[in-house]
Amino acid sequence: MQEKPTTYTSGATSQDPLVGRYASPEMVHAFSEKRKHILWRKLWIALAEAEHELGLPMISKDQIEEMRQHVEDIDYEKVREIEARIRHEVMAHLHAYGLQCPRAKPIIHLGATSAYILDNADLIIIREGLEILRRRLVGVINELAQQAQNHRHLVTVAFTHFQPASLTTVGKRISLWLQDFVLDLEELEFRLQNLRFHGARGAVGTQASLMALFDEEEKVNALEGLVAEKMGFKELYPVAGQTYPRKVDAQVLACLSGIAQSAHRMANDLRLLQNLKEMEEPFETEQVGSSAMPQKRNPVLSERLTGLARYVLCSSLNPAFTAASQWFERTLDDSSNRRLSLPGTFLATEALLNLVHNIAAGTTVYPKIIDRHIREELPFLAMERILMEAAKVGGDRQILHERLRVHAMQATRVIKEEGGENDLLERIASDPAFAAIKERLPSLLEPRNFIGRAPQQVEEFLQGVVEPLLKRYKDLIEKPIQIKV
Repeated sequence: MQEKPTTYTSGATSQDPLVGRYASPEMVHAFSEKRKHILWRKLWIALAEAEHELGLPMISKDQIEEMRQHVEDIDYEKVREIEARIRHEVMAHLHAYGLQCPRAKPIIHLGATSAYILDNADLIIIREGLEILRRRLVGVINELAQQAQNHRHLVTVAFTHFQPASLTTVGKRISLWLQDFVLDLEELEFRLQNLRFHGARGAVGTQASLMALFDEEEKVNALEGLVAEKMGFKELYPVAGQTYPRKVDAQVLACLSGIAQSAHRMANDLRLLQNLKEMEEPFETEQVGSSAMPQKRNPVLSERLTGLARYVLCSSLNPAFTAASQWFERTLDDSSNRRLSLPGTFLATEALLNLVHNIAAGTTVYPKIIDRHIREELPFLAMERILMEAAKVGGDRQILHERLRVHAMQATRVIKEEGGENDLLERIASDPAFAAIKERLPSLLEPRNFIGRAPQQVEEFLQGVVEPLLKRYKDLIEKPIQIKV
């Protein structure tokens, strides 16, 4: 018997979780279709204004005013109807705009190509997206700086290879996370400062269509500068094909990848620390950790953060492949990929920064658990110091080293095989080889003797780097955005 074909209800639509769940309304708006299409119309107006100001006789103030009156009232039904027939998105919008502006219709898009609309709008949106991310980064940096300051003296076990290695402070560890985000902000600022306008370059970037309109090189160059200024840009890319250099997308998304790397690193550390019960991400009063295990307090925010970070890391590779595979003056295989990779990476990066901000603002530190772990590990971490002190009062370094090795192995066996307490210090104290320093053993195990300049390093970093940065960006500091748990 032949199976019936699957039927789909009209209401069963898919929704991008980045839009519906993770990113803020502000970032969603920046990359929305409506925002993009309004920018297209503003770019058409800026072009017409510049052409009129430079004396092009067929463009009048009345035509430009008519265009201004219909910047935001886009008839999407008409656009869809036209595009279904002519199979060209930009031309469909152009025709729909012309129907609303009959007097201006003959001069809309005069001397331009689709790339004038598409690429310049994308650059404006990228700039706005970077500005949003800059605010989010500043908020994260401000919150982590406060945490580093508050915990700069709190001693904790330091790890290499996730094995206890020495001691540091909680504030110093947070400073490592913080420095990553400071470097990200510096890179983001560089990208913002070097983002330029594409301009009106024509079919292959030679401005031939504009030369045909004006027949004056000075006016063609002036037109590009005028349009760029009207759209808020001071500089243009010196040369281009039909599009702006696709390497720009690769550079911008590499910056976003850097932010994801920093966030992923911090979130992974927090997941490990939450397992150790030393630090814990925010957990709401009525929050449910598990549907099966009522006691669970899973690090769901940090886990979501690492998942989004992996998405950004992977998506950021797309523009690199696109930049590498462009043919001559342009090829269209970039279009479909950029529609996905640019908005998706920006939305996900903002979403993970919102998570970092919330986590940093609400993280709980448990000093008593931290102190317990110090007491469990410190006898092992103090071995080299004990060896040096015993040798200083006349002990044989080689014999002392062997005695300490034996005691350490025996204490480790008791801990791992018998589940006992760490009795390494008692073993050393009862060994005649260490009789000369027996009374000093407790003082040798003072935790603050093992943290070097960690508190001072935190203070120097905050005062020398972070505070000037936050002072410079004081108007951008914002509170954490409410997120859906």
